[in-house]
Amino acid sequence: MEDERPLSSALVIEPFQGERYPEMPTLTFIFGLCFSLSTAFYFHAGEREEKCIIEDIPSDTLLTGTFRIQQWDTRRHDFLESAPGLGMFVTVTTYNDEVLLSKLYGPQGTFYFTSHSPGEHIICLESNSTRLVSFGGSKLRIHLEIRVGQHDLDAAAAQAKDKVNEVSFKLERLIEQIEQIVKEQNYQRDREENFRMTSEDTNSNVLWWAFAQTLIFIAIGIFQMKHLKDFFIAKKLV
Repeated sequence: MEDERPLSSALVIEPFQGERYPEMPTLTFIFGLCFSLSTAFYFHAGEREEKCIIEDIPSDTLLTGTFRIQQWDTRRHDFLESAPGLGMFVTVTTYNDEVLLSKLYGPQGTFYFTSHSPGEHIICLESNSTRLVSFGGSKLRIHLEIRVGQHDLDAAAAQAKDKVNEVSFKLERLIEQIEQIVKEQNYQRDREENFRMTSEDTNSNVLWWAFAQTLIFIAIGIFQMKHLKDFFIAKKLV
């Protein structure tokens, strides 16, 4: 993946002026500590080239992806702002070959899926073009933003003029993000525990194998000494 350019989507709240909301600077500080579980980047691909990314997420986690295609213009030697006539196949599978999503979108769109089990999920994107690069197909630039465990902002709440409702909505979003962080921490803790158990089992197997090798070497040594002793007695050398 090339030309990675993460985009910031941090939540910023301006402190209120006046004496009506004296607690607002404190809320602003709390919101400032919150980070967004999202990643945005772009990559290049041929018109019939499939590109896949892997997301390792906990179970029962909502993942939202937003994409936009830009097509290479051979005359301008630059990417166009859009790719009219092109669509994007989006396929999401697990490592157990379970298909969670398979759908054709337009040149830009948003897809959603919820993980049923923890682990790595494979997200593949491929345009619906019928042309190959070697037969006149052009290069594409695909912008992709991945948000884990976040719901889109409600337009009515985001445009609410009542500051109390706005702060209440943002508090709900903060709580949702905290719950996602806790879920992610529990998932990583489970992965660490499984890795530790695997490491302990491997170390135990290595220890027992080393012990068995030592016993085998001792048994072979005793057998060789006895065999040599019997050989010398048979030849009347001792």
